[in-house]
Amino acid sequence: MSKVKSPALGKGLEALLGSIEKNPVIKDKIQSEVDVEIANIPLNKIEPNPDQPRKEFDAATLLNLAQSIKENGVIVPITVNKQDDKYIIIAGERRYRASKLVGLKEIPAYIRIVTPTQQMQMALIENIQRDDLNAIEIALSLNALLEQTKLTKEDLGKKIGKSRASISNYVRLLSLPAEIQLAIREDKLSMGHARALINIEDEKKQLDLAHKIMDKGLSVRETEAMSNIAKEKNVEKEKKEKVLPERHNLFLTSITQRLETQVSIKRSERGKGSITINFKNDKEFERIVSLLENK
Repeated sequence: MSKVKSPALGKGLEALLGSIEKNPVIKDKIQSEVDVEIANIPLNKIEPNPDQPRKEFDAATLLNLAQSIKENGVIVPITVNKQDDKYIIIAGERRYRASKLVGLKEIPAYIRIVTPTQQMQMALIENIQRDDLNAIEIALSLNALLEQTKLTKEDLGKKIGKSRASISNYVRLLSLPAEIQLAIREDKLSMGHARALINIEDEKKQLDLAHKIMDKGLSVRETEAMSNIAKEKNVEKEKKEKVLPERHNLFLTSITQRLETQVSIKRSERGKGSITINFKNDKEFERIVSLLENK
């Protein structure tokens, strides 16, 4: 007896929107089998999503899209969330903006009624699938979802089709200095470069290496090699310092993994010492406090 293959979780908007007709006939309003209405909506009743992960829209590509819409119309409906008498864009803000540029009065749309969290989740998935987001935009959106939903990284990963490790790697980008985050936004540094930089604990060394990457056009492999050299030097420095007892080291490893930030322990020969937990800003401080309080 053959098994029925179950649909994968979080592999696309269809996982959240349900099975929508691929080529619907747009009329004034059509009710679908999955509680998704399709209608032509006046543009003046539509608003951009304030939690849209994508923050920048290239002017040239927007003009090209506008020209295409002028000649052919909007081929693929946008997706909106109905809130009272207005509609918030879930997916399709470029089509919405381009339609306004060419003077359209209305636009075809899939209409949903979802929670703010679902709205954010759908927008994130749509942009990730289209490769429209830079790594920092993805990191900010994932971090916001984690804070709003209180889901674990593993559970969130299942919903949006990413591994726990992938989500952790993105969120860790937010611990990098603002200058490096801006370089990632502007596509001057890749995700691979950023992951190598994260492994350097000293902020000044992070910035120095980031400048070398941009000035000399270092590859990811070259960056990783330089990062490893910096780490080895740090290891040598730690070896010169007094070695902690095994119990202290086990705790240090455990608390560092749990808090996902740099933690250090100092201990004298008589057992007196201190535990230091680093944080970059007030937001990260609150995140750490929340983790410590929720045992």
